[in-house]
Amino acid sequence: MTETLMDAVDADGGDADREAVEHERAEMREFIKGLSADDIKSGSWFTKLLAQALSSYTDRVNWQYFQERYEGVPADAVVDQRIKMAARYAALEGGLSAGAYSAAVAATLGSLGGASPATVPAAVATMMVDVAFITRLQLRLAHDIAVLYRVPLDLSDPDDMWKLIRVAFTIKSGEVVREGVVKAVPALVRPLIKRFYSGAVLNAAKGLPVVGKFLLKRNVIKIGIPVVGVPLAVVLNRYTTLLAGRHAQAVFRNEARVIELAEGLSKRSQHPQLMLWVAWLVITADQKITDDEALLMRHLVRLVRDQHQVVDEQFAHLVDVDPAEVWRRLDAEPGDVSDLLDVADRVAAVDGAVNARENAVISELQERCRRS
Repeated sequence: MTETLMDAVDADGGDADREAVEHERAEMREFIKGLSADDIKSGSWFTKLLAQALSSYTDRVNWQYFQERYEGVPADAVVDQRIKMAARYAALEGGLSAGAYSAAVAATLGSLGGASPATVPAAVATMMVDVAFITRLQLRLAHDIAVLYRVPLDLSDPDDMWKLIRVAFTIKSGEVVREGVVKAVPALVRPLIKRFYSGAVLNAAKGLPVVGKFLLKRNVIKIGIPVVGVPLAVVLNRYTTLLAGRHAQAVFRNEARVIELAEGLSKRSQHPQLMLWVAWLVITADQKITDDEALLMRHLVRLVRDQHQVVDEQFAHLVDVDPAEVWRRLDAEPGDVSDLLDVADRVAAVDGAVNARENAVISELQERCRRS
């Protein structure tokens, strides 16, 4: 089986690391040759890169792929190593690209609007190799982390594809990038970096879609501050890749935690249909639904359907849950229903500390279970 960039060499590969990165850069140069100036201006380069980066990769790099290489190793350990390796490769690539960066490249980028729609100026092509390399690296890293935590992603589903993009290139992370880089580089150039982020050179990115604009903006700063040179390119590539990896780890690890909770609740449940009603009553007690609560309910409904063959149409069409209806269902259930107390406790805690309204529902449930 063909290996990924991060599996191609050992952790201390040295020259092998550089060779692997150069091979990937050569692939990106071929990809850039197929782009037009209009592709870059319109942002369609990103759409094309998505197809190039993920199409065969996601078929090849699946759970089985990682099992063959890391069988028995906890996901956290593998994820941590892959993030560090990706950051190292990103830094190495930054050093290789930075030698070709100059203020002339930024000037060419600014005049891209006057370029022939069919051709990409050589200076811009140089920058785009770096952009495409880092973009593909971070996309694949986020995908790998999802696979390692066994979070299902169907990239033929637009929602799942957009989820992967949001995780890998969150705009919020981009905002953090600036402050992180300002702290990471020498004090002498920090004011320059802050000014550059709001400088006129970034006007060249205004016509790009949000994702393409963010990715271009993040890379333009490496071009436009020649006084920093190679160190800034290395720091930026390494830092943004670490940031993307840690963000993906936080998102997908949390989702794996919620899925694990849903699987445990469904597996232990003696009253799967009633469990859904109790869980929803607890979740809506404070009249707001967090992302973790919504995720938990989505997986609970799926698992109850798949594992218990229970499909509750009335529950599916519910708009406002009536506590009296839930208590009526509970009172009508024969036998011991105390397993639902554990459900309520765990559901209430899925998004953090249990609040007063959730506690009130749990107390009422406790009293009714005691009477049954």
